[in-house]
Amino acid sequence: MECLVDLGWSGTSTTEVARRAGVSRGAQQHHYPTKMVLVAAALEHLLEAQRLAYETAFAVLPPERRNVSGALDLLWEVFRGRPAKALTELAVAARTDDELRPLCRDLNERILQVILETFERLFPENTLPPDFVPAMLRGVFAMFVGLSIQNALDDDAEGHQAAVLRQVKDVAQLIVPQPGIPAGPPMPDTPAEASSPGSEQ
Repeated sequence: MECLVDLGWSGTSTTEVARRAGVSRGAQQHHYPTKMVLVAAALEHLLEAQRLAYETAFAVLPPERRNVSGALDLLWEVFRGRPAKALTELAVAARTDDELRPLCRDLNERILQVILETFERLFPENTLPPDFVPAMLRGVFAMFVGLSIQNALDDDAEGHQAAVLRQVKDVAQLIVPQPGIPAGPPMPDTPAEASSPGSEQ
């Protein structure tokens, strides 16, 4: 993870990994014979690190912040953390690396699955339609990936990413109400439904 974040994919080598880990090349190769075997293990570690970071951070939030706004704040912190940066580095590198691409092909889906499972665990009482939640979280995921890449370049010097996050939280609070507060009426799926006779009654 440190090599990927500090040096990028092109600068990450098994020699440098062994040096930073404080082990010999022979010891490293005994456990991970090739760079791709090492990367595969690193992917599993990084995905688990993201999940644990999010769940642990949410668990220690004060009760008044254990809502969708607090959850999004924490998710944004996770996306700006080192495990997420390492995963993004791998995903971008895989676009042009034929050997790396098969390892990362389902990376986004696996991260999304972690986010979905965590959402359902944190908000078990939500009344959203089951097919709506995955699509909603997929949109949030895509937005946060883009924001995190921007953040890695400018550290939000102008506050643009913070402004987007505030807007997202405002909308999310309308969609995912706090416990004990009923959800609003479902939005129509199509413009035709929105303008159908009787829709204003």
